[in-house]
Amino acid sequence: MKIHPAMFAAALCLAVPLAGAAELSWDPLKDVEGAPHESQVIQARHQVREMAQDALASLYEILPGAQRDIERAAGYAVFSTFGVKLFFAGGTTGKGMVVNKRTGRQTFMKMAQVQGGLGFGVDKNRLIFVFANEQALRNFIDQGWEFGAQANVSAMAEGQGGMFTGAAAIAPGVYLYQLTDTGLSATLTVSGTKFFKDGDLN
Repeated sequence: MKIHPAMFAAALCLAVPLAGAAELSWDPLKDVEGAPHESQVIQARHQVREMAQDALASLYEILPGAQRDIERAAGYAVFSTFGVKLFFAGGTTGKGMVVNKRTGRQTFMKMAQVQGGLGFGVDKNRLIFVFANEQALRNFIDQGWEFGAQANVSAMAEGQGGMFTGAAAIAPGVYLYQLTDTGLSATLTVSGTKFFKDGDLN
């Protein structure tokens, strides 16, 4: 699923990958060469689950009402990233999981991001997607998700009926929270980001 830049009330510019970009990532399998062994897969799944639980606990501490909203949703996804933007370009990669609240099924996924533009900094983020309906959840899992342009989204509006306060409505039935080291981010940086199934952990 692709998100058209016009959906965001933000200034957009194309994210152009440049040679020599510095990149770091959060990946439980980053030191594994070749196909991971079963024990390594089990350990990596456990680390992703722990990350997801920690992220949700942090969100609930900041926004207690988010727990009720997520419990009532069709499902949710949690990703952890650790990215570096150095001078002209940077990249972010991470892992996460999607949970279908009705069936309890867990789907492990990856994310990758390339961002262009000047700047220097370190971004450590946890992204929490909430899917208000089954269709949005299935589309995310089956088709993946892509933000094709760089956008700083500051649409921190309430969803339907006052739900999802503090989240950005990024598509029909899809809301997104971003947590940083300092708390809930008022601006979501989702430039050139792709989410797709993890062939190693599923």
